[in-house]
Amino acid sequence: MKQRRRGDAPSLGELELFETEPVPSRGRDRLHERPRDSRRAEPAEPRREPTTDSYFVQGEIPGATQAAAVSVMALTRTAQAVLEGAFTPLWIRGEVSDFKAHRNGHWYFCLRDDEAQLRCVVWSRERRRIPAPPDDGMQVVAFGQLTVYAGRGEMQFSVTRMEAEGDGLWRKALELTRARLAADGLLDPERKRAIPRFPRRIAVVTSRDGAALHDIHAVVHRRCPSVEIVLVPAAVQGDSAPESLCYALDQVARWGAADVVIIGRGGGPREDLRAFNDERVARAVAACPIPTISAVGHEIDVSICDLVADVRAATPSAAAEAAVPVQAELRDRVRAVATTFAELAEERVARARESADRVAARLSHSAVRRIEGPRVALHAAGARLHALSPLATLERGYTIARDAAGRTIRSVTSLHAGDAVEIVFRDGVAGARVDETAPRSFGATARVSAEHDT
Repeated sequence: MKQRRRGDAPSLGELELFETEPVPSRGRDRLHERPRDSRRAEPAEPRREPTTDSYFVQGEIPGATQAAAVSVMALTRTAQAVLEGAFTPLWIRGEVSDFKAHRNGHWYFCLRDDEAQLRCVVWSRERRRIPAPPDDGMQVVAFGQLTVYAGRGEMQFSVTRMEAEGDGLWRKALELTRARLAADGLLDPERKRAIPRFPRRIAVVTSRDGAALHDIHAVVHRRCPSVEIVLVPAAVQGDSAPESLCYALDQVARWGAADVVIIGRGGGPREDLRAFNDERVARAVAACPIPTISAVGHEIDVSICDLVADVRAATPSAAAEAAVPVQAELRDRVRAVATTFAELAEERVARARESADRVAARLSHSAVRRIEGPRVALHAAGARLHALSPLATLERGYTIARDAAGRTIRSVTSLHAGDAVEIVFRDGVAGARVDETAPRSFGATARVSAEHDT
């Protein structure tokens, strides 16, 4: 830092850290004073006698002689105390360069302008306040404390908050979160679940005192008063909101008695809606076993919760309309469905009757065919049997000769004169006796005389 001679008027941007001449009366307490207004000179302090807490050690000033030399650590820690006491936490503006994310979670980079640069650090414990790591070349404003890293004797700016011009950091944070969720498949349309058409109980995750709960209750009561609304209170803005929302969703999942979950809040500045862009909240919504409706009250922007929820509603009122049907319309629909069912039943009965008639006709025709076929076959078989029957032969004028035992006489050679025989005609039997037999070359003949007719 630049030194200033006694008597020089203070100038803007310069700070008197060490005097060129020792001023014993100021002592160590001088290093912890608040920064002086650089626009006007500060009145001289009264001269004090040195004490044991001053820089005087046996009449010597630390560092004024070889014997009074101070250690490097003592000097850097003194410089740290002076610098932190001289500068209150403040905002600075510059361009990010040489950004490095260390494996221990700290961020290191420089902020520069056209004429100077300043080393900056974001400790890992402060990262939760910054939405995303900045990119090289990004114009940002950073809030923090100017200090000295005593271990290296380097001046640096310890950043606790950071904003890019516009919404650059928040937009980058959203893109990174969205990419991680997409890589895990949480943004796939196939995983979206349908909202039950007729819910009996709706769990609402929102602020107890917010307008969102009032809007949801009014819409549900108007559309379907029989639906029960259960409030699961949670903070919807501020640093504690993500943890509060995750806890509320976990409670709903453990309860398990709700048919639909509505999570959201009313409208507000973009900064107040950041809890619904938190990755932890998005994963809790995606893991909820109950169908969810995201109802963050901002119609222009889409939050991360909107992307992972099963249904996105622009406002809490729209969420209630999406979750609950109108009771009067439901009654009309039931009546229409009942009428449709009755008509379908009548039509089905008529079709069944026609089908039964057709089946009966087919069965009758089939039965006739099945009976007629065997009948015709039976007649044909009977005709064939009749043609082969001896009775048919008798009908044609032939007779049959039988001996006394009733056996058919097939050859004249089996007859002798005087044998009694029966002659069978088509209409009766006549007894006869053989008078003589006369064999012939092509067969034998027998002459018989009839004894009586039967």
